Amino acid sequence: MTQDVSLQVNNLRVHYHTQDQAVKAVDDVTFSLYAGERLGIVGESGSGKSTLALALMRLHKPPAKIEGGEVILGETDILKVNREQMRQVRWSEISFIPQGSMNSLNPVMKIKHQMSDAIKAHQQGWTQQKISDRISDLLGRVGLSNSIADMYPHELSGGMKQRVCIALAIVLEPRAIIADEPTSALDVVVQRVVIQTLNDIQQQLNAAMIIIGHDMGLMAQSVDRLAVMYAGKMVDVSPVSSFFNDPLHPYSQLLISSLPSPDEKRELTGIPGMQPSLLDLPSGCAFHPRCPIAVEKCRQQIPPLRQIEESRRTACHLVEEKLR
Repeated sequence: MTQDVSLQVNNLRVHYHTQDQAVKAVDDVTFSLYAGERLGIVGESGSGKSTLALALMRLHKPPAKIEGGEVILGETDILKVNREQMRQVRWSEISFIPQGSMNSLNPVMKIKHQMSDAIKAHQQGWTQQKISDRISDLLGRVGLSNSIADMYPHELSGGMKQRVCIALAIVLEPRAIIADEPTSALDVVVQRVVIQTLNDIQQQLNAAMIIIGHDMGLMAQSVDRLAVMYAGKMVDVSPVSSFFNDPLHPYSQLLISSLPSPDEKRELTGIPGMQPSLLDLPSGCAFHPRCPIAVEKCRQQIPPLRQIEESRRTACHLVEEKLR
């Protein structure tokens, strides 16, 4: 993996504005994404994962609003470009594979027309033959036959539709790809095929990739680094092997202890309580009401996400004090 930064996110904040207050769905998130790297982002429902993905693409809609921060793609802060410039950046520099392929493809358009529209929106002057050749090449890259181009979405299986969405995401060979729950609603065998397709495409393009999901087992086999979100904040970032072998953050430890293992017989322990409402966050560390080792400092002060080891960052007062 090279260390060229493809995407740098600094202090990104996204709020949902209600009548009474602003809900901090993404709260001061900072991370780097390197060329050729796969970064997994996990967390419970409502932790801010999908809001983060939409904000990176500037596809969020009211009442969501980006309140501050930077999203630097290459050398450009895409939060500062105008709407037309951002439209040109999407798919050519950064692309998005949405959650639920069944809802993201137009049901009344053939696959080839949907792919053709994406190409024409960015590549003026291409002949129809060149576009057709490109569509055939893209479908082949994701393991689909050229006959798929003449089909409608309802004629395809869930796995095929998801691979069409992957093909659409790489139409212009972007430097960064964001996949939001790319295997949701798919059976286990098809999940494996889709993840392998994503990995193959990412390696071909040397693109940076963010994979958002819930399946820790799938993440363990698919990504280079793992980031954990909790109540709108990124609380743990680690190489995937270190994360599973030696989790630092108490929330990460509980996540792993709740996973079944074929190698050892042990009682599975769930995480007590519920993730707090973003409308009513507890003081201090948002995880402290559920944390088995929380102390008074945890209840009073929000822990910053700090460098703990060379390649690991965590937001926990106790971990920081332990490793000093």
